[in-house]
Amino acid sequence: MTKKQKIRTLTIFFVVIIISIVGIIFTNGLYQKHETIKEVMKDAVLHEESKIYFFGVEANPSVVSGFVVTCILLLFALIVRIFAFPKFKKVPGKFQLLIETWVDTFRKLAEGNSSHLNRFLGAYVFAVGSYIFVGTCFELFGIQAVTIKGNSIALPAPQSDINGAISLGVLSYLVILSGGIAKNKLKGVGLTLKEFSLPISMSFRLFGALLSGALVTELVYYYIALSFVLPVIVGLLFTLLHALIQAYVLCMLTTVFYGEVSEPVKKKKKEKKKKR
Repeated sequence: MTKKQKIRTLTIFFVVIIISIVGIIFTNGLYQKHETIKEVMKDAVLHEESKIYFFGVEANPSVVSGFVVTCILLLFALIVRIFAFPKFKKVPGKFQLLIETWVDTFRKLAEGNSSHLNRFLGAYVFAVGSYIFVGTCFELFGIQAVTIKGNSIALPAPQSDINGAISLGVLSYLVILSGGIAKNKLKGVGLTLKEFSLPISMSFRLFGALLSGALVTELVYYYIALSFVLPVIVGLLFTLLHALIQAYVLCMLTTVFYGEVSEPVKKKKKEKKKKR
């Protein structure tokens, strides 16, 4: 970077800071807070005041986000299968390379941690990893909805609700259990039930990580002095980091424990006593 480019970059940076400070000063008295910070944080977790109607039934906004994300993924998969997949070549283009890399990442993760029944495992971690990543990034788009009280709200990530996180944790645990049953029958059930705390740990790890990002963003937006420029940086960094890390962590735990319970149990050979 040349000296002129550095000066230009610094000038733009200072201009943005000055504009932000001026905006804070002139808009400080224009906004009234109808909720305390405690109420904002509580509603971000429990969604008691921000419920919306979903086909005539009161529901948490994260439930609607879950259905929207699922429809987006299914529609994208259908479009790729019909229009893009027949045009794939031996020498991949940019889009084909992106799809193959994404699929191959989860396939290698499954094969590296489980040497048995890993084809189904690869498909599962690909699906759940894609759902977590896209679902976490979904809140960046700020799709608006109207609550039952007539207020506007942006749809959150599906896993920001404890029920969504628990459902993924329990589903992953059932997949691990199925691997143990398929390979070791009743012994596989015993091996899986030993890790009885696994669905709880996976659920709360996912929920806690995504909730921390949501709470930090809510806190930044709550104070007018911090609501200029900073929310964009904070929201983007927290969202992308949590999307990548949590998708990887849940898939890694699932493949590791699946590999353990699906490993064939070696039968102990009974040594025959030699008759004298």
